[in-house]
Amino acid sequence: MRCDFCYRHCSISDGKYGLCGSRKGEGGRIISPFYGMLAAFAIDPVEKKPLYHFHPGTKTLSIAEEGCNFFCSFCQNSEISQNHREHVVIDEETVVAIAASEGTPSISYTYSEPLVWQDYMLRTANLARKKGLENIMVSNGSFSDEALSRILPVIDAYNIDLKGDEEFYQKIVKGSSIPVRKAIEKIVKYGSHIEVTTLVIEGIHTPSMIRELGAFLNDAGVSVWHLTRFFPAYMMDDRRATSEEFLDLIYNEALKSGIPFIYKGNTGHESPTKCPLCKAVIDRLSTNGLCHSCGYKLYGKFSQISIL
Repeated sequence: MRCDFCYRHCSISDGKYGLCGSRKGEGGRIISPFYGMLAAFAIDPVEKKPLYHFHPGTKTLSIAEEGCNFFCSFCQNSEISQNHREHVVIDEETVVAIAASEGTPSISYTYSEPLVWQDYMLRTANLARKKGLENIMVSNGSFSDEALSRILPVIDAYNIDLKGDEEFYQKIVKGSSIPVRKAIEKIVKYGSHIEVTTLVIEGIHTPSMIRELGAFLNDAGVSVWHLTRFFPAYMMDDRRATSEEFLDLIYNEALKSGIPFIYKGNTGHESPTKCPLCKAVIDRLSTNGLCHSCGYKLYGKFSQISIL
């Protein structure tokens, strides 16, 4: 039996698990033994995903099962991405009802890797659509072609991690960047909202790597790129945090890519939205999607809905 939830296409026999630890062979079929067991359930600012150009200023209901198909040694959420524990099962209808009652205009599938629990995500997302809610997926982007075809019609906005070059993926992530790059290109072409994040690790990421990533993202048509500071975590808990000075260096290198909107994250410094045309600073919370100075049309959705 072969799982098609991600690019790995694991072959899973009865009683065995796929590499993600979330899919199991049982009775001649593949099941999700942790279905609906939520490891995280919270209301967050949508900017935390991070999404800066998708209804900024609104809240989103964030949910996660455990599990991941990557093995990043720097994982910032290893408690839920690399473990499985018993949790209270919350059905899809209840999740959607809570989002509606709390007034959050969206549900985010986040924290761990939603690809490995996409059966639960898809059922929840379809119910959310019927209630007029939007769906956000925060993912490592390692879709299989089959998964992407299922997911594209029901997810409204994505934040996809592009973690580094292929050598970085092979050595540190224990995966591949190839499916991630293919997915980014397909999401852009489909027309869904997409923002990309790169966690910058000082001593590993280099200006030349950032130049290559930026050139790819610009060619793919990505308009929003988040560069965020690494902090010690998981198997890199003895590594020092990325300095503000190194993040500034990487940010300035990224600006040469031509990507219209680039932001610094996990930083004490401000990272405002600037009009790519006239360079005016734009208030994301008040704009109607146009630069107030020159009328340039900003990438994204800026309608002010259900701000809490």
